[in-house]
Amino acid sequence: MNISRARLMVLLAMSIVGMASSFMVLYTWYLLRQPLPICTAPTSIEPRGGITINCAAVLSSPYSEVAGIPLDALAAIWFIINAGLVILFATSRRPGTYLKALMGWRFIGIAIVPYLIYIELAIVRAICVYCTIMHSAIIIDFILITVLLRGSQAMKKIAPRP
Repeated sequence: MNISRARLMVLLAMSIVGMASSFMVLYTWYLLRQPLPICTAPTSIEPRGGITINCAAVLSSPYSEVAGIPLDALAAIWFIINAGLVILFATSRRPGTYLKALMGWRFIGIAIVPYLIYIELAIVRAICVYCTIMHSAIIIDFILITVLLRGSQAMKKIAPRP
């Protein structure tokens, strides 16, 4: 299935936003060891001062890594693979194969986001602006691919027959 250049750009946009956010965290926080722009001072978002906007609290928590690998590195990899699958889907002569992979890959992303939001809000009691941008990019990306491809011929080819 050939998709228009505009649709391709829309599908790639969220991966680009997510990559930019994850690379900013990796470069500034992990490489330079400096506070992130926008998140330099904790700011309360609750009247009683419970949850704060505090990237440092989120990124220095024990939940910010899996087996010693920063979640932001895993997010960068996720967004790069996602963008690659979009390009393969858009340019392949057999888009159904890549659409299945793309939908499965996006499901993995959308399944992890609620857990990460729970960690930020309920356990760390802080929100990282850059993490929120990545979470939003994954959610919007999932919605966009579902809406944009819902009626496509490629989707009809892989959908189970009643």
